[in-house]
This record gives sequence, C-alpha cells and structure tokens, in this order.
Amino acid sequence: MTSQPDSASIEPTELPNPLIPGFNPDPSCVLVDGTYYAVTSTFEYLPALPVYRSTDFATWEHIGNVATREEQVGIAGTPSTAGVWAPTLRYHDGLYHVIVTVAAGARGCVVFTATDPAGPWSEGLGLDGVQGIDPDLAWDENGTAYVTYSGLEMDGTRVIAHHGILQARVDLTTGEVLEKPRELWSGTGLTAPEAPHLYRRDGFWYLMIAEGGTGYGHSVSIARGPSAEGPFEGAPHNPILSASGTDRRVQCTGHADLVRGPDGRDLLILLGTRTAGRTSPLGRETYVTAVDWADGWPYAAPVPYNPRSESAEEYFEFTDTTALADPGWLAVGRTPESVASLDERPGYLTLHADSGGIDSFRPDFVGRRQRHVTSTVSARVDPADGRGGLGIRLDENFTIGVVAERSPTGRGTRVTARASMPTLLNSWSTEVPDDEVVLRITTLAPASCDPQWLPSGDLIRLSVVDATGVEKRVTEFDGRVWSVETAVPFTGRVIGMFAEEGTVRFADFGYHGAAGT
Repeated sequence: MTSQPDSASIEPTELPNPLIPGFNPDPSCVLVDGTYYAVTSTFEYLPALPVYRSTDFATWEHIGNVATREEQVGIAGTPSTAGVWAPTLRYHDGLYHVIVTVAAGARGCVVFTATDPAGPWSEGLGLDGVQGIDPDLAWDENGTAYVTYSGLEMDGTRVIAHHGILQARVDLTTGEVLEKPRELWSGTGLTAPEAPHLYRRDGFWYLMIAEGGTGYGHSVSIARGPSAEGPFEGAPHNPILSASGTDRRVQCTGHADLVRGPDGRDLLILLGTRTAGRTSPLGRETYVTAVDWADGWPYAAPVPYNPRSESAEEYFEFTDTTALADPGWLAVGRTPESVASLDERPGYLTLHADSGGIDSFRPDFVGRRQRHVTSTVSARVDPADGRGGLGIRLDENFTIGVVAERSPTGRGTRVTARASMPTLLNSWSTEVPDDEVVLRITTLAPASCDPQWLPSGDLIRLSVVDATGVEKRVTEFDGRVWSVETAVPFTGRVIGMFAEEGTVRFADFGYHGAAGT
C-alpha cells in the first residue's frame, strides 16, 4: 500500500489558470495523436459549442464551433440560461463525438460527429430515450456505446425531480436507446449529482461526477467498479476536489474531465470562477489542476490561480466581408451572420433594430466573450438614422450599454450610458459635436481581490472619444451586480455591438485584455 497524498502536498501544475478564460464552462477534453481538443457550453448563444485546440495544454486556439447553424441545436425560442448545456467530447474509431443536452429545446440529447474537430460537424443524432442533462459517451472493450447522464427531470427550465446518475446502452447509428436506464452511484449525498464521465484505467472503470450544486459548494467525486455498468464504490476521500469553505481565489470548482497531460501526468480540466472582490464578473471559466494516484485512486491538487502574463489584442476593421467568420463572435439564439451585415456599407458592420436592443429577448447584438477582468472594448459608431452602441450582456435583464444617436439639435451625437437590472434602470447622457464617435467600455480589476476585506467588484467605465481623440467619461460604477453570483448562474459577460432603433453602423472594433487579469 502506498501513502495517500494530502491534496495540499500535491505538486501544483504550472499551467496558466484560467486555462481558457471568459465564458467557457463545463469543459470536456480529449488527446488525439499528440493534440488536445476541448469543448465548452454556450447555452442560448450561437454558434454553439466552441472547439479549442492545443499541443502543449497551455496555449489554446479557438478553431471552430460544433453547431454553426440554429437548426443543429434548435434554440431560437429557448429562454436565457437554457439551450446548449454541458457537452462531452470523445474520439472513437476515427470520429470525434460531442454529446450534449439542449435544455428546454426540442432536440433534447444530441450526438454530433466530425472527422476534423474544426468542422464541419454533422446535423446531430437525437437520442430520444435519454431524459436528463450532462451526458457522457463511452465505449467498453466490445465497442458497446454507453450514455451516462444526470437524471434531472425538467419541464422547460423548471426542475420536477432528480433521479441521480443514470446509464443506458445506445445505438449510435439509429439513435435508439437499447434498455431501460439503470441507476448508478450518485455521489456522497451532496445535492445535484451531475456531470458524469466514465474512464477505464488499470483494470477498473472509474465514474467521476460533480455534486454540491454549481455554486460555491461545487465538488468533484469519484467511484470505481469492475465494468462500465458498475457496481461502483466511492473513493474514501471524496470529494476529491472542492473549494467550498475556503478563501481560495478560484471558487466553484467542479464539472471535471480527466486527461493525460503533456508530461505524462494526469490533469483535471474543470470549471471555476475567479473572484474580483466578492463576485465573479467573468462567470464560469475553464481551469486545470494536477492529479496524483495512490492505491488506485486519484488525488487532486487545489486549483491554483495563475493568470497569463501576456496581454491580448483583437481588432476588426470590417473591411473584409468574412470578418464574422472568426469563430469567437456570438449572437443570442441566432448566428452573427444572420444579425449583422458587412456588405451594406464597405468597412462597416451594419445592424438593423428588427428585434430590439441589448435588453430584448433576441437582441440585435453581436459580441465576444470578455476574457480579462481589466479590459477595454471600443468601436467607432455611426448612428445613421438609428440608436445603438456597445454593451455588456449577461442576459436580457442584466445589461450595460453606452449608446449613440443623433442629437435632437441635429448637430453632433448624443451619448447615453445605461446600467440595467430588474426593476432598476439608470442612465447618464452627454453630447459631442461629431457625427461619428468612438464608444468605449473599460473594466478595471479592484485594487485588491481579497474577498475577506474588499466590499466592491470590478469598476465599469463608459465613455466616448470625440474626433480630436479626447476621451469623455460618461459614468462609472461598481460591477458587482453584473456578475455570475447576482445576475446569471451559468453564463458570463459577452461584450459587443447592438442596435435598438433604426440602422446603426460600426467600424474599428477592438478588444484589449490586460496581462495578469
């Protein structure tokens, strides 16, 4: 018998954390021929299910998305925080598979396949007999396919019952579920057993799950058994990972997947949130931590906070009509290409307010994930005959915007900053003499991120830059309300361009993320 390591004694990984920053929850990862691929959740956004690639597990490239058309996932009418939930990515017999649940949608449990993870991916095969969330896909030694999932019974977004972790054999050619789902080990008794993943290692089958809910009690637990069907026995040191009750910078750690790292050591890729003061403005992100094994059980190190030392820069001139083909653009319930036009006026992205502003159910909005707590986003705006600007969206109830429109005097531009949450809307206005203005949203990390002492969140500043290059601050405020703890439980900040009346044109969209944040 080997000595059992204490989690604090496990040598931590030196990989960057967050590993994939910004709104990237529920990660799943595979290693194929020396290359890693990871997929995360997207909920109401399209394109759905981003695919990331890495050869060193440190630098990740966004190479595509699994669902690039609304018809693949059917989320045109799903409410916010429903839609495309936690995926599992696996590789088998030359095919990449992504299995996922579309919550409150007609498609239910769907399996997508591709020969190249960059796409294109299939239309998706529905598994009608899988009624639950967080499905996993595994094959036994005979090639039998198993779907293991969390038996959460829902009516739309309303939870009716939870039946624990369930499993059934499936036919991935026809979509037929071949047996009545069986009950498996469902954790240590903590709430909401979910996110199951099956692995075969050293003669055992391991069943890893999340439990404790997706908030500050989020945890990872594991069991093992003789076959993919069990029976499973829980590890004596469960949960093997949790930040619950600690003052660690990375909280809500859970929903993990196990993968062999570049140096041969096992890693857990998982979701977590990083606190800025008392809240997590960027939502649930992808993290990594190291794993050691003893007596046939995995022991996980606490998740370290190790932000990247380099800054990030993105810039779009919109002179190229393929600019929206960049896989990082997002829209709500629709594809970015169906919301915005790049060929109406050369060098501009044009939005028409057909559905409503950033606070509408399906806004005329295209944006990108905010990936740094300290960041600057700007765009040159010609309000034309309409009204629109830059905004931060968590959902339609929690939004921030800085809006441009023609001045009522007929000369220059009126700029209005708005901060919206349920039952409350604040606005501040100013005017500049130019017909086109640069709108800017700046977010600043608090001076200290110690949750024990700091009562504030990040600072959000809304401003306008006139034709002479002078920046005029319209307003600034504490960003605690626009965080995952207050606004939305599952997603994160998406920041971009919107129209709320008439036609609005945008140029020179830029994003800067500060190093170390």
